Amino acid sequence: MHLPEVDAVVVGSGPNGLAAAVTLARAGLSVQVLESQPTLGGGARTLDLGLAAGIVHDICSAAHPLALASPFFDAFDVRSRGVRAIAPAASYAQPLDDQPAAIAWHDAERTAEDLGADGPAWRATIGTLAQHEDLVVQLALGDKRSIPPALLDPRTLTAAPLFGALVGLQGSRAWDLPFRTQRARALLGGVAAHAIGTMPSLGLSATAGLLSTIAHGTGWPIPVGGSQAIIDALLADLRAHGGQVLPGHHVRTWRDVPPARAVLLDTPAGAAADILANRLPSSLERALRRFPHGNAAAKVDFVLSGPVPWRDAEVGEAGTQHLGGTREQMARAEAQVAAGRVPEHPVTLVSDPSVADPSRIRGGLRPLWAYAHVPAGDTTDPTEMVTRQIERFAPGFRDLIVASRGIPAAEMPAHNPSLVGGDISMGRVTMAGMIARPTARWDPYRLAETGWYLCSSATPPGPWVHGMSGWHAARRVLQREFGLRQMPSLSPSPPSASRRAGDRD
Repeated sequence: MHLPEVDAVVVGSGPNGLAAAVTLARAGLSVQVLESQPTLGGGARTLDLGLAAGIVHDICSAAHPLALASPFFDAFDVRSRGVRAIAPAASYAQPLDDQPAAIAWHDAERTAEDLGADGPAWRATIGTLAQHEDLVVQLALGDKRSIPPALLDPRTLTAAPLFGALVGLQGSRAWDLPFRTQRARALLGGVAAHAIGTMPSLGLSATAGLLSTIAHGTGWPIPVGGSQAIIDALLADLRAHGGQVLPGHHVRTWRDVPPARAVLLDTPAGAAADILANRLPSSLERALRRFPHGNAAAKVDFVLSGPVPWRDAEVGEAGTQHLGGTREQMARAEAQVAAGRVPEHPVTLVSDPSVADPSRIRGGLRPLWAYAHVPAGDTTDPTEMVTRQIERFAPGFRDLIVASRGIPAAEMPAHNPSLVGGDISMGRVTMAGMIARPTARWDPYRLAETGWYLCSSATPPGPWVHGMSGWHAARRVLQREFGLRQMPSLSPSPPSASRRAGDRD
């Protein structure tokens, strides 16, 4: 199919690709988005899988800690565009076998009180960081090449060192500090496991610092109707500014892309090397191909006839549950994954979106989302091991299952080619890898002198639904390829002082 020449082409319609496309279109450029799949949204799609009438499932993420906290989505103002994102009373929970669950309530003070002897330490660390959420978010989601504006605010002088100290401690063998109880350590360890990797490590501890901070700040919102609501808002704005979106257009080589002054790839680093094979400097092409993938997630979508019967009822108030037991048990399971073995009790993330969005319940049935950590490329159907892991903390869970669909890690790329081997982070999560991602060049987005750029989670700041990699790449495209130094406004209306507060029901 012959496609007309445009100013910019974006390959991939995930959150980063659409963030880049929206930014470029709002700058007055003609923009075209090419998507290989028949549906749009990449890792933020919501689809009817045919498991039960009226039940839709979030294909990748269900809860979105960064959907309101991300500077891109804050500027884009998703809520004013009709997206309701509701933060449950508890952001996440960590059930344990032989003691009460640890729960990260949206209210930091309530969390500290529940943690007993470790309450003062939680309040002094995570609670304090939550009061400086903007700084933590900017440190974590910046391009790692510029100074976050919040760092220049004198009020953050104590918060930045505190964040660094917490990451350093939790990422080292001194990770018992400053917490003394299994419950507090497990609560922080479970949130670290959103980045799949060995424990302790600096990459995972930075993940824990960011996501636990947001848990007590903006909260971990669940979009009403599913993740697709965020994608639909981006698509509506893109089309309103003249952008075109072509699903079912697979880009295998540079020849599959229409003539354009700039092309942005929302793809893994290796896929970018394949598309531009022999058109990049050999050293850069080798570096892109060598960028290491991490281990994997295997997915199970359930349809249940009722809420999960958690042994500790308060666990059900959280939008997300981290199942793995104590921090030591989780570390052992992650070490087995790193060694290429499927654990008997894998670290498993679970979310029932109807906790915040009752509209997801149809005819008494509800969806349940679950990921289990397994070795990259593993072919095991995860349904039974995930069912056992949930049953471990919620006896009787199995009796509520009406339908299920398990997707082995090896099959995850079938619905999203970016999930190579089941790697949901588009590259191994390490501290060095967050900075030199996918290479150590000063501009990690620009693919040499080609007019082509990488705008995916394979670039800083890395994984999750935040749109920042696309936004950072689009800024460079506007400056270098089009001579536009001022970023366009993303807001559909004058800024609102309450935008960052999040919705609560």
